[in-house]
Amino acid sequence: MAGLDLHQVTKRFGETHVIHGVDLKVEPGEFCVFVGPSGCGKSTLLRMIAGLEETTSGTIAIGGRDMTRTDPANRGVAMVFQSYALYPHLTVAENMGYALRIAGRPKAEIRAAVEEVAATLGLSVLLDRKPKALSGGQRQRVAIGRAILRKPQVFLFDEPLSNLDAELRVSMRVEIANLHRRLGATMIYVTHDQVEAMTLADRLVLLRAGRIEQQGRPLDLYNDPDNRFVAGFLGNPRMNFLPASVIAVNGQAITVKIEDCAEPLVLRSTDMTLTEGQPVEVGIRPSHVSLSPNGPLGLTVDSIEHLGSGSLVYGRTNAGVGVTVALDQHLPGSISTGNRIQIGFQLSDTMLFDADGKRVRYDKGH
Repeated sequence: MAGLDLHQVTKRFGETHVIHGVDLKVEPGEFCVFVGPSGCGKSTLLRMIAGLEETTSGTIAIGGRDMTRTDPANRGVAMVFQSYALYPHLTVAENMGYALRIAGRPKAEIRAAVEEVAATLGLSVLLDRKPKALSGGQRQRVAIGRAILRKPQVFLFDEPLSNLDAELRVSMRVEIANLHRRLGATMIYVTHDQVEAMTLADRLVLLRAGRIEQQGRPLDLYNDPDNRFVAGFLGNPRMNFLPASVIAVNGQAITVKIEDCAEPLVLRSTDMTLTEGQPVEVGIRPSHVSLSPNGPLGLTVDSIEHLGSGSLVYGRTNAGVGVTVALDQHLPGSISTGNRIQIGFQLSDTMLFDADGKRVRYDKGH
């Protein structure tokens, strides 16, 4: 088990700059997840750690040793790909033990090691099958078993569940989490799925355009995002962003008026970069919005999704701003598409972002 240190890591493809000075420290045994939208650089960064992409500048250290220019085979990492990358003509046992066979290990030793890992992954009865006789989840377990048998310092996962159906993704996610607890190994995991990211990660690294927007514990990023991008990316359904403006700044009190909202918000903040008349946005998660007959903001209902355990109401303000309301109860029969409803929210559940998307923090007790 080893830690990982990236210092000012960059990557260029010709004149195209795709990774911009990334600094990251992953502790030994930590489960670190790279997440972000398509094209943000998360897979490129993982491949740089593996040595499959050359690092333009900066350093990559694994277990305290500089591995920036080291051959991939000598970095002490094992990678699990989205495509499984199994040899179709080999059995499960032969696929899992392939690296050991290439290394010249005795057949009895290879078989014992394969059987031990297969038992851990629930593959014991499948060892003599070829990949074509396996389900997608079974193939992925074989690929993970092959990685375990290499006894790497760091495991690298590149969107390993993307080819699986929704139900199987959930079960495999649980299996990977349990595997991490059993092995106690350092794992770096790439995904575009925020549910995978939130549930698996000890450390969440959210990337955009080759830069780390924010990193830390998943719930810290969810509850205390640094900017509008982080707040909007994490959370399903996504956060509501309501256009507003600063109508007064008096000492440490900032008064904000949301478009079409009957009541202004008075916020106590030490961030005095805002000025009167400046446009801002107020963020409110759908689960923090409630139906309220006397609520300050009115919506026209566009559509309703009944989820069994609750409902999602999609509406728009008079100004045409979309708002989602997540309710953990069934809707009253009087609410339907085209109706007008009033909604409310608590000041403590709101977030404020300036015109550049930077978070403006304030005392939630006021």
